[in-house]
Amino acid sequence: MRVLGIETSCDETGVAIYDSEAGLLADALYSQVAVHAEYGGVVPELASRDHVRKLLPMIRQVLPDADCKQEDIDGIAYTAGPGLVGALMVGGAVGRSLAYAWGIPALGVHHMEGHLLAPMLEDQPPGFPFVALLVSGGHTQLVSVAGIGDYQILGESLDDAAGEAFDKVAKMLDLDYPGGPRIARLAEQGDDRRFKFPRPMTDRPGLDFSFSGLKTFTMNTIATYKGGDVLPDDQTMADIACAFQNAVVDTLVLKCRRALKQTELKVLVIAGGVSANVLLREKLTSALNELDAQVFYARNEFCTDNGAMIAYAGCQRLLAGHSDDLSIRAQPRWPMDELSPL
Repeated sequence: MRVLGIETSCDETGVAIYDSEAGLLADALYSQVAVHAEYGGVVPELASRDHVRKLLPMIRQVLPDADCKQEDIDGIAYTAGPGLVGALMVGGAVGRSLAYAWGIPALGVHHMEGHLLAPMLEDQPPGFPFVALLVSGGHTQLVSVAGIGDYQILGESLDDAAGEAFDKVAKMLDLDYPGGPRIARLAEQGDDRRFKFPRPMTDRPGLDFSFSGLKTFTMNTIATYKGGDVLPDDQTMADIACAFQNAVVDTLVLKCRRALKQTELKVLVIAGGVSANVLLREKLTSALNELDAQVFYARNEFCTDNGAMIAYAGCQRLLAGHSDDLSIRAQPRWPMDELSPL
């Protein structure tokens, strides 16, 4: 089965074609970072308009890239949620309309299931069951995964997601959007001995996260070293970025270790934009070696939003006989545990 995947949940337009036998045939990605950078975050209306502008040309691009014609496509998968409702409607309208015109099934895919399954696109994918850490600008979740669609939420953020906290702290430090890579780059020049930031919710049992208090602690630290409206000196900025990143990473690592011990599993999958963070990967690898456990990632280009993960996830469900009716699905809020197992 060959599936065209469409991702338009936020500020990236992703299109890909996945073949159930040959694997990923082609993928294309357009990032709207430059569009939103001057506003310090995603502007939903601008995101929707850019998806309208880019989506059809990208579909026309990936078909020849995959050496396919429209009659070679057996199904269309598009991101139905969670995400920005206007952006979701763009992908849903195009995907559903093309499927109707081509006489093939369409399916709305859960965005986070796409992220969770992205490591399956690698040459050495993880096997079920495993624990997944889904960590991005919109979500921070620990999930026990018995199989595709068979998910149990172990813990999640009670307020800001980890990626959201990175973006907000970057804005406090007057760094460009998106904040995660900017914080990580600045932290490389920081002294990790100067500041000790709290590791939130690690002094109590459980697997939930909370980064709002850490964000406030960071803001107060910046204020202590500011001179009026003037930000702290460059070295202090780097030291703060270093302390903040270490606090987030140490919190994520501790909770992952705790989740593996609780479930007695030996495989961790990490996915989502923050999974590209180099320090997080280094500390997770070290921590899991101590537990005789393995960690799996998607390649860097598939950590952020992309069409390949949607094409793959959609393909698995279409092969299992799942498909939608003629309505366009757009669910800005969609809990993962509502998904049906294959």
